[in-house]
Amino acid sequence: MAVKMRLQRHGSKKRPFYFIVVADGRAPRDGKFIEKIGTYNPLTVPATINLDRQKSLEWLNKGAQPTDTVRRILSFKGVLYLKHLLRGVKLGLFDDATAMTKFESWYAEHETSIASKNDAHKKAQAAKKEYVPVVKKVAEPVAEAPAEVVAEEAAPEVVAEEVVAEEAAPEAAAEETPAAE
Repeated sequence: MAVKMRLQRHGSKKRPFYFIVVADGRAPRDGKFIEKIGTYNPLTVPATINLDRQKSLEWLNKGAQPTDTVRRILSFKGVLYLKHLLRGVKLGLFDDATAMTKFESWYAEHETSIASKNDAHKKAQAAKKEYVPVVKKVAEPVAEAPAEVVAEEAAPEVVAEEVVAEEAAPEAAAEETPAAE
C-alpha cells in the first residue's frame, strides 16, 4: 500500500481550505484517509499552516511520500530539515542535542524572517490604503459672446472659403491639362 501525505480540499466554491492528511494513494482526493496531521488555508495573507510536526515526521520516517505542495509545506515548517538532522544523528555525525540546537536556531531565524516579511507586507498594504485627496484645477469661466454674434462671424468666413475653393479648382484643372499634352 502506497501511503501519501496530501491535501484534502474543504471549503466552499472559490474559498478553498485544506486538511493535510496521510492517506492511501489509491483513495480519492477527498475520500478516506488514515490520519489528519494539519490544516492549510491559502486565503489568508500570509497563508495559515497548522501542522503537527511530530506526526508528520513519524509518517515521513515510515515511508509516506508527500505530494509537491505538501513537500513545500513540510519544508517551510522545518519538518524536512529536522528529518535531515535526525538522519545525521543516526549516521553518528553528531548527537541528538546538537541536532536539536541546530534546529532551534534555524527555526528562530526562520520565524524572525517570516515576521519581517509580514511587517513589510502590512506596511505596503497600509500605504496602498492611505487616502490621498485628488485636487482638480478648474478653469476660470471665460466671458462668452452671445450665440448670435458668434454664428454671424463664423458663417461669412466659411462661405468665403468655399467660394474661393470652387473658383480655384477649375483654373487649376485647366492649367494642368495643356501641360500634360
